[in-house]
Amino acid sequence: MDVSDACARFQLTFRIATALVPNPEHPIPQIIAKITDTVRCYRVWLIWLITTSTSYSNMPQESAIYTHGHHESVLRSHTWRTAVNSAGYLLSSLRPTMHILDIGCGPGTITVDLAALVPEGHVIGLEYAPDVLEKARAMAAERGVTNVQFVVGDVHSLNYPDGTFDVVHAHQVLQHVGDPVQALREMRRVTKLGGIVANRESDYRAFTWYPEIDGMADWQAMYERVARANGGEPNAGRQVHAWARQAGFDWRKITASASTWCFQTPEERAWWSSLWADRTVASSFAQLAVNGGYATKEELARIAQVWRDWGEKEDGWFVVLHGEIICRV
Repeated sequence: MDVSDACARFQLTFRIATALVPNPEHPIPQIIAKITDTVRCYRVWLIWLITTSTSYSNMPQESAIYTHGHHESVLRSHTWRTAVNSAGYLLSSLRPTMHILDIGCGPGTITVDLAALVPEGHVIGLEYAPDVLEKARAMAAERGVTNVQFVVGDVHSLNYPDGTFDVVHAHQVLQHVGDPVQALREMRRVTKLGGIVANRESDYRAFTWYPEIDGMADWQAMYERVARANGGEPNAGRQVHAWARQAGFDWRKITASASTWCFQTPEERAWWSSLWADRTVASSFAQLAVNGGYATKEELARIAQVWRDWGEKEDGWFVVLHGEIICRV
């Protein structure tokens, strides 16, 4: 018996009960009438609930595990990021009145920068992991930026109507998700006609450093294995433009570019090497590597020391390559 049959039988039962009551002045018929109306409303609500629940269960949802997690060593890097050093390719396209969705906002440093650049507009920072959003809200409050809010969400199924935003931006997000093409489809869907989808992804195999030091290549290869086992794609930078085409963007409206981070000064080398040494032994990456059988704790400790040794090289140099796209909708 389906929902409709169940409700119909329930209503019929009360109608029969009403006919059997001898006194029309009796309050029971009135009560039954109210119950019948309630059942009618309940039927509508129940059908809506079942339909909504079924639709939600069919929506694509995140299947990958975020390799880095939000250990202090990870946030040390994330809070260093700004709109200038991480979204410079996008800035010339921004206008003061724009509404922006920043996906994978983390601690909010890029998000708050974007909000400051659109003072008459509004920015929403969206993050899959809710805990880090308190840091993002504190960052906005500290800087006095009020045209920004932070929410929890999944890029695979964004909870916004079609054509909501002027710009949808993501930085180092698609390399960590289970279905980057679906993510880009959703980013495209919620972008206004004439708007922009902007994405920047690093490419781990393209990372390069000097001098060559025993153990660094081992770290690089191990990171790729762990990231792929978690459902991500560590070399996203070289293929993000291809993902955009698969997501339905017109290739004539895709502008692809590349940019880097470079760490060379003593201060830069010390900062970059220490955060990666700490990540290697203390972040979610370390737990996933050990639990997945990709490394022992002793091997991770050795690689952490390799990072520290590299950081002490006077002629040390490290470059992180990123692939970037601006897609016009």
